[in-house]
Parts: sequence; C-alpha cells; structure tokens
Amino acid sequence: MTLADFEFRAWPKTPRLFRTVVITEKIDGTNACIYVNPDRSAVGAQSRNRTLTADDDNYGFAAWVTENADALADTLGPGYHYGEWWGSGIQRGYGLVGGERRFSLFNTGRWTDGYGAPLDELAQVDGLDVVPVLAHRTFDEHTLREVIDDLKENGSYAEPEWMAPEGIVVFHTASRQVYKVLIDSDEVSKTELAVVA
Repeated sequence: MTLADFEFRAWPKTPRLFRTVVITEKIDGTNACIYVNPDRSAVGAQSRNRTLTADDDNYGFAAWVTENADALADTLGPGYHYGEWWGSGIQRGYGLVGGERRFSLFNTGRWTDGYGAPLDELAQVDGLDVVPVLAHRTFDEHTLREVIDDLKENGSYAEPEWMAPEGIVVFHTASRQVYKVLIDSDEVSKTELAVVA
C-alpha cells in the first residue's frame, strides 16, 4: 500500500458551543413525517421507521394525513415535514380523549413568527400545530435548567392542562444538532429504562 492509496479526509469544522439555541417542549407522542411531492399531487405519511399506509398505520397518523391531504399540501408545500403525532391513546396522552390527536411540526424556524407563535396558515388544518418554543437565546446551562423548572412548575405548553410534560429539545444552530433533556430519569439511558419497565 502506498500513500497514493489513501483518500484524504479532512477533519470537520468545529462549531462554537456558546451560540444560539432554540429550546422547545419535547412532546411525548410518536415521531412522524408528512411528505408532499414537488408538484403537490401526492401526500404521504411515515413514522420514524417506515412508510405508513391505511393498512399499516401508526395511531391513525396515515389516516389523518390522507383525510387532510389537500390542505396539508397547500399549507406545508413540497418536502418532508417532521413532527410529533400525539394525544389520545399515544404515550402520555396529555389528557386528550375520544381520539383527539395533534401533529406538531419540529421546524420552528419555518413555522413560527420568529417569536414562537405558530403561523396563521397552520390553523387551516385541524390538529396541525408547531412544538412550543420555550426559549431562543445563547446556549448556557442555567437557561436549560430554568426552562425545565418552568415546565415542572407550570406544566405543558403544548396542552396547558397537562401537568406532566416530558422535557425539552435543544436545537443548537451552529452545529445544527438536536439534543433532548428529560424531566424525569434524564441520566438513565433508554435501554436502561426499558429494562426497568
């Protein structure tokens, strides 16, 4: 083997830690995505692991997407639109009953007004929203702890009557990386939690 046989691989740029973060509420539901093709003629649904259909659904998400396909295509436009499908019968449920479920989009930079309020056009589709923005500022641990303490004391912002929110999601803008912090058992891995349950 000679030096010519090696492919050059540069070390990636290292983003700075103390940059803007967007902190949102982590909603305890099921990860989901709406796909709208480029000419808006087809709308599909997927979970974290698979494409969803009416025959292979995930808590009724594919059915909701199919029922609202035209409005979702018009509102969201082409692309992959990731979010959390949550409510009645899904994980914590948030006190929603009778099949009431919601889809909260993750991309707050696109679907909020810059101050955290959802854009008006989302209201065109019943059950469509955006995850609540809890803080938008330079990264520091103190802010994360304040936001967690606020959720513990005041409950969910996604469903204000629900007093047992799951935690927060932190989007670090410089690294374009997403992190989560759970209110309960954050120090325990998901694998360890599964063993305990």
